[in-house]
Amino acid sequence: MAQLRTGDEAAFSEIVERYHAQLIRLASAFVSTAEAAEDAAQETWIALLTGIERFEERSSLRTWLFGICANRARTIGTREHRTVATEQIGPAVDAAAFNSSGAWTSPPTPWPDEAASALADTVSLDRIRQAIRQLPDLQRAVVTLRDVDGLPAQQVCRILSITSSNQRVLLHRGREQIRRHLCRAVIG
Repeated sequence: MAQLRTGDEAAFSEIVERYHAQLIRLASAFVSTAEAAEDAAQETWIALLTGIERFEERSSLRTWLFGICANRARTIGTREHRTVATEQIGPAVDAAAFNSSGAWTSPPTPWPDEAASALADTVSLDRIRQAIRQLPDLQRAVVTLRDVDGLPAQQVCRILSITSSNQRVLLHRGREQIRRHLCRAVIG
């Protein structure tokens, strides 16, 4: 932090190298094009340079950057899409899969060993990435931050300005959609 505050270019380059790809992934959850995601990431770096003196270190630098990026991407996304279709909220988990007490009526079928080992290959990883890209914006952001970037739930809530309950629901629904996508692709 001290190096960043004094304008050390090497420190800034190191931070950019460490977080740029993650910022673009996060921004992609809110905008419709790769160019818009890159714009949001670039605006985040500008905000870091112009606002580093105001950073009070009440959170980690990573959390602060992700929060800035999410806000920039939301603004860009809002300009891109003045209205949000109901589909963007994302489908709920199939209610028929649960009984009145919330337990599974029929638990998901365990994946065969071949399916688990298939996840290690490049084709399966591409399928996972494709499934994540197809998620509604907020689900994609939560799944990306939690499962791809490994952030804890509390940080995700702060970055996306959502409640912990909302984060859990979005994560569950996103994972369920990815599971369905993979089941269709792998198991057939």
